[in-house]
Amino acid sequence: MAKQIFGISCGWHFNHSIPSSDMDTGRSSQLTERVRRMPASSNSGILPLEVLFDVLVRLPAKELCRLRIVCRPWRSLTSDPLFMKTHVARHRETFFLASFKDDETHIHIMDFAGNVIKQIGIPAGHKVLCTRLDLVCVATNKNSCHVLNPVTGDVYNLPKSPAEEHTYHVNLRKPFTSFAFGHVASTGEYKVLRMFNRPGFTDLGIPQLCEVITVKGGTGQARWRGKQSREFFVECQKANSGVVVNGVVYFLIDSVYDSMIIGGDGAGIHPDFICSFDLEVEEWREDIQGPISRNFVYDMDFPDEYIAIWDQLSLAELKGYLVLVYHQSYRSSTIDLWYLIDYETRTWIKQYSIQIESFVPVRECKVKPLLVLDDGRIVVWLGSTGLLRIYDPRTSTFAEVEMRRLSEVGLYTGSVLSL
Repeated sequence: MAKQIFGISCGWHFNHSIPSSDMDTGRSSQLTERVRRMPASSNSGILPLEVLFDVLVRLPAKELCRLRIVCRPWRSLTSDPLFMKTHVARHRETFFLASFKDDETHIHIMDFAGNVIKQIGIPAGHKVLCTRLDLVCVATNKNSCHVLNPVTGDVYNLPKSPAEEHTYHVNLRKPFTSFAFGHVASTGEYKVLRMFNRPGFTDLGIPQLCEVITVKGGTGQARWRGKQSREFFVECQKANSGVVVNGVVYFLIDSVYDSMIIGGDGAGIHPDFICSFDLEVEEWREDIQGPISRNFVYDMDFPDEYIAIWDQLSLAELKGYLVLVYHQSYRSSTIDLWYLIDYETRTWIKQYSIQIESFVPVRECKVKPLLVLDDGRIVVWLGSTGLLRIYDPRTSTFAEVEMRRLSEVGLYTGSVLSL
């Protein structure tokens, strides 16, 4: 007797007809020979391949992983590259890419229930960059960066040597680096931006160095390309300081300007000053000012509140928008999420104002929103404590995600069917 799961058997005839508008009639012709020649699972025969394809591709990845054990033809079909590509395009599922405080030599691809789908070893001392891609990037602040492909297991070791034009630069004597990893949709290319910070905090006459490399199938021939330095210093000291949104890397201004302004220098430079680098054309764009400093009046006699702002701002990407996160811990326990709606007009909208006093530890200083779920809830990572929370704006409450303490976390958008 044929196995029955979800009302579909692996060995019976399908007498219903599915309207052609629901299916891609040319899909079966694109399948590989191996899949098209799959043997029947019983003497009764199987569903027409195009019908089976259309039924299975509608199911979530978690259920498909279970259904693979039903029979070999189903496993072959759901492992086919065309099927996986179609499934990813239809479902757009997102998974956590996590490293834990008690195990920083591995990263884990996990679902939202905390189930580990795949574990990947990484070099000691490397941190996973907070990206939202189907590849993984890990790096250190000592000029080491690797790009991992969870599906194939390939590791692209990016060269440590600088761009030719930067070979003898003073920044390379004791390199302190910051990396950002992004995808250029128009070309399909993956690129890494590397920033060499100035040698010392007070070396204000030495510019930060900027370089770009394109990640290809093996990086043996790839070389870093030197790019124009910034007039102002961008924040490179903090991990994951660069946030990539639609192929553009955004940075907050360096906190060195904090002390400069208090000392009477650096007029016009504010903590929510944002710089951006376009990975497609490999150029810096025009800088923009955030919404916080527009309404803030600096009082020379009471500078503490202004000084605190520099440590209360961070950047994130939510639903394809750049988000300025303002964690107001000086006067209130509030997190404001400001969305950059239009870069050209510099239009910001405060989408959320979240009271966190009862839900976030008092000493938590690194609050990063990761993802807005389909129902409107927001997944938030508390970096200092390693906790994960889900905020519900409808009830103004937080729910804790049962998971080990996280040292770093990102998002994985590739197909788990191929893992």
